[in-house]
Amino acid sequence: MFKVGIITASDKGALGEREDKSGELIAEILESKGYKVERKIIVPDEEDIILKEIVYMSDNLKLDLILTTGGTGFSPRDVTPEATIKACHRMANGIAEAIRNYSLQITPRAMLSRGVSGIRNKTLIINLPGSPKAVKESLDYILDSVHHGLEILVGQATECGRK
Repeated sequence: MFKVGIITASDKGALGEREDKSGELIAEILESKGYKVERKIIVPDEEDIILKEIVYMSDNLKLDLILTTGGTGFSPRDVTPEATIKACHRMANGIAEAIRNYSLQITPRAMLSRGVSGIRNKTLIINLPGSPKAVKESLDYILDSVHHGLEILVGQATECGRK
């Protein structure tokens, strides 16, 4: 069972002015697939706060997977990718590229997503879009491959699928 952290980047959510539908949906989807959500938090769109939370979840809680939602657009306050890049030791660009490519089949506005993905220690970090609809579409598309990637990352499988 992989341990997961969920970070929702939202100024209004952090102030209690907006319900965190995307973070809740991520938790529901992952728990239905056998993942254990260890920490779920809403933070303001502040790069240093997002970075500290990613580092805390990876270094202190030793989570296998961190999923962020929100803060990946063009708004000046959208800084989730910048925080994620600073936290990562290695990038895993294919995941974010796959999300964008798949989403482009649904809406041309997917090209405006700046989400990234990478690895810190043995933690995989993936930026998901902010809307619940896009979160569901993205997770449905990537989760099987991400699960295999996690098995490789934590030493439960080799890249060809055998120990």
